[in-house]
Amino acid sequence: MIQINSNIIPKTKNAYLVGGSIRDVLLGLSPIDYDIAVLGNPEQFAKNIASKTSGRIIIMGKPGAASGGIIRVVSDDKIFDISSINDASIEDDLNQRDFTINAIAYSLSSGRIIDPLGGIQDLADKKIRMVSKQAFIKDPIRMIRAYRICALLNFKIDPQTVSAIKKDAKLIKNSAGERIRTELFKILLSYKAYYYLSQMANAGLLREILPELDALKGCMQNRYHSYDVFDHTMKAFCCLERILNNYSEYIPEIYNQNIKQLNKNKEYLLKFAILLHDIGKPAARSIDSQGNIHFYGHGKKGADMANKISKRLKLSTSERYYIDFIVRNHIRPLFLFISHQKKILTKKSITRFFIKCGDNTPALLLHTIADIQGKGNREDIKDAVFIEFAKAMLLRFFSDFMPEKIKPPLITGYDLIHEFGLTPSPLFKKILKIVQEERLSDKINTRQEALRLAKKILTNS
Repeated sequence: MIQINSNIIPKTKNAYLVGGSIRDVLLGLSPIDYDIAVLGNPEQFAKNIASKTSGRIIIMGKPGAASGGIIRVVSDDKIFDISSINDASIEDDLNQRDFTINAIAYSLSSGRIIDPLGGIQDLADKKIRMVSKQAFIKDPIRMIRAYRICALLNFKIDPQTVSAIKKDAKLIKNSAGERIRTELFKILLSYKAYYYLSQMANAGLLREILPELDALKGCMQNRYHSYDVFDHTMKAFCCLERILNNYSEYIPEIYNQNIKQLNKNKEYLLKFAILLHDIGKPAARSIDSQGNIHFYGHGKKGADMANKISKRLKLSTSERYYIDFIVRNHIRPLFLFISHQKKILTKKSITRFFIKCGDNTPALLLHTIADIQGKGNREDIKDAVFIEFAKAMLLRFFSDFMPEKIKPPLITGYDLIHEFGLTPSPLFKKILKIVQEERLSDKINTRQEALRLAKKILTNS
């Protein structure tokens, strides 16, 4: 028996709860978003809900239009999307939808469930099945949505629907970048994104969304890699997701909360970054006179390509910056490791690395661990040594660098003005940066030492 709070959603003739909301109710979940289809003008219905929930009304498109205009009511904790049924009946409306599990309706007036396409049985079978052969032609974004719903509910896509996705995959290019991004990132937010991305790759959909990945197939690497660049990328993605699902192997328990705070709302971006981290390799690939394969500068090339992808998918400026930073700098921890192996790595070099990477330091180190694990050389002792080195850097970042970083600075711009008679200028930033770097490197520890260092910098400028 379905229970709908009539104090919020009124019992109205020719009004139906539809789509994902009734699907979630049938699965025993509590929807946050409610989709309601109304035969006729939905405006009065929207006003009734807004009145009952103290919500505000947002017009999205032209209500009642053939394009599917929606009236949205936003309350404190719920969203109601009210649309007009443009067909002759609710059954006709359901036959225009994407998947059978989303083509179920609940009559708000009679309490009757309307299921013309067997969606309830598909819910029981945990199956995603397209409503018609035209489903993806009408709206190609539905192909990504199929995998997103699978990731959300742990369902599987039925074989005929997979075949249709393979046939229609090229149509995804006709979809707006922001719609592709929204569905893709919802998959990346799941705990099993690797599995569903692999399924999308097998169906040919992933390469249509990110055609830059296609060049990675067959791009062979050096003797330290077991896979071509594409398979390595997918293995590295899998390793990263395993790390993100359980930090404890790499981050001591005492710092787990710290890294969760730093990575808050960024884990899906880190997954996206590792998907793109080697896209610059085909363009950077070279072979020397001894037959050795190199990828000099692939981080920069990849970051430039990733920027174009980010703009195509309409990512925000902060999202683009984060992905650019990870892709551009993903080799940097390896340079630290090489210096460590040569016994020339100094505390100052480590401090500079932490300062440059800032709050992105843990993400970059975890990314590089996954990158190394994705090479496939399980017997390579150097890889195992690097992973231990990266874990030590993570511990050092949280236990040494962060506590020092949050301490008040030894001197400020005020001191530069009153001690040396300086006026604000770019030199301020240079002096304060050097002083901060020396403090974090444990070279100076007092205000007097900081002032002496500032004086020395001024003298040599």
